[in-house]
Parts: sequence; C-alpha cells; structure tokens
Amino acid sequence: MGLRVERIPTLGDNYTYLAICDETGAAAIIDAPEADPVVARVEATGADVRLILSTHHHFDHSAANPQLAERYGVPVYGHVSDAERLPGFTHGVDEGDEVGIGNQSARVLFIPSHTSGHVAYSFDAAGAVFTGDMLFAAGCGRLFEGTAEMMFDALCRKLAALPDETLVYCGHEYTEGNLRFALTVEPDNDAIRERYERVRKIRAHAAPDWHDATPAEMTIPTSIGEEKATNPFMRAPTAEELGRIRALKDRF
Repeated sequence: MGLRVERIPTLGDNYTYLAICDETGAAAIIDAPEADPVVARVEATGADVRLILSTHHHFDHSAANPQLAERYGVPVYGHVSDAERLPGFTHGVDEGDEVGIGNQSARVLFIPSHTSGHVAYSFDAAGAVFTGDMLFAAGCGRLFEGTAEMMFDALCRKLAALPDETLVYCGHEYTEGNLRFALTVEPDNDAIRERYERVRKIRAHAAPDWHDATPAEMTIPTSIGEEKATNPFMRAPTAEELGRIRALKDRF
C-alpha cells in the first residue's frame, strides 16, 4: 500500500495529477488548470480530496485552484513567495516543509529559476516526485525568473540527489520534442537515441484531443535515473554549460 497517482490530461498537453493514499483514500490535486477533468477523475476513483498542491503560479498549472478549493472545501498550498500571485493560495510552504496526504508525506523542495517560487513535492517513502515545469522528461523549463546557477542547483544537485528509481511526474507531455533536441546536444548518446525511438512509437498514434489520451499514449512518469542518462540539462557538468544548452533549446 502506498501512493497511487492518477494522470489527468488537461489543456493541450498539461498533466494534472490526483495523488491518492491507498490506505486512507485521502488525495491531493496537483497542478490543475481545468476543473472538469479533475472532478470527473475524483468521482471515478472515489478519492477524498484533502488539499491542492501547486508547483508554481503559472496559469496553466493553477487556474482551477479556486473552483476546486471551493468544491471540496480544501486549502491550496504553494511557495510562500507566491501568496499574491497563486490562484486560491491559502498555505505557504518552503524548503524542507512536509505536507501530508493520509498516511503519505511529501517533502517540499524549493527549486526556483523557471519561476522564483517554484517547488517540487517529493514523496520519499513512495518514490515519487512532482516537478511541475522545472524537470521535464528529457528537458527542463525556461529560465523565466532565475539564473542558470539556480537551475543547476535545482536539477543537478537537489533533484539529482533523489534515488534513481524515483518516479518523476512533470507538468507537460513534451518528451518527444525534448528528446529530438537532446540528440542535437549528444548525437552519440545511445541511451537518448533508444529512448527517442521508444517515445516516437508511444506517441505515433496519440489521440488528436489530449483530453482523450489513454495511459498507453503517455510518456510520463519517467525516473531520476533515466533523466540522468538522457536529459542534457541534468547531465550538464556546470551551470555555464546548462545555461548554454538552455539558450540553444530556446531557439530550437
């Protein structure tokens, strides 16, 4: 018994998650821009929603917070610095804080640079981490509100320190494009090439409407170990190199 993660397609390529404690049925909604798909999944699973977790304030991860918070009568958690810009914000968290869902507990990792108030939620005992738009499968988010050094600390120190088997639940279905770029950075990396071919097959018959996506069409979750082997940003030896690669991706 542990943590069950329901992947909910939202918007055009977003992932919203319903994280459910198997033992108690208590659940958290993570990064919800739309309410209806989430409500449908909650009803289908019978989950007991207790809280809403946001990794960062961007609209495509948080727009439905107020509606869902009102529907379920639950608090909304985000980084303390986002009190004025995260929709529905009620509770601030910071590095090292813990948030409970039934018998499961998430440790907060403060990982700014995509935004200045970005956090990840690491369910250490369950081996799962929710990384929003900081760490993607084979990629990372843009440097909107931080520096390459901040991103290096987030990706190559904090997140890379998690066990290799930790499952990574990120904010978007960007994997195929990210791997296509990764091959331009490391054209001789066989692990990247093999993963790219595998992902292409998964995505080849994807539903035209992302809302209709099935689990077989999703490339998430990935793992920390797989990212260390195939993600050029996590593989960058220095902050300067990470910044250089990020600038190349911005123009890709």
